[in-house]
Amino acid sequence: MLGKLVHIGFDALIISAFLAGVKRNTGLTPKLSDVPNKDVRQLLQTYLGIGEYVFDFAVVTFGRLASFERKH
Repeated sequence: MLGKLVHIGFDALIISAFLAGVKRNTGLTPKLSDVPNKDVRQLLQTYLGIGEYVFDFAVVTFGRLASFERKH
C-alpha cells in the first residue's frame, strides 16, 4: 500500500515537472480560471508550483554535472 502511494506521488511529481517544462519552453499552461471550485484551483496552483520548483532544481543540478552541457 505504501509503495503504491509513493509511486503515485512520484508520478504526480513527474507530470507536474513536465507541465512546468512545457510552460517554460512554450508559454502554455493549464487554464485554471476554468476550474469553478476556488479550493481545487488553489490546490492545482500549488501542485503546479511544486512542479516548477522540481524543474528548477533539476536544471540547476544538471547544470552542475560534467555529464551535461548547455547548447544554445
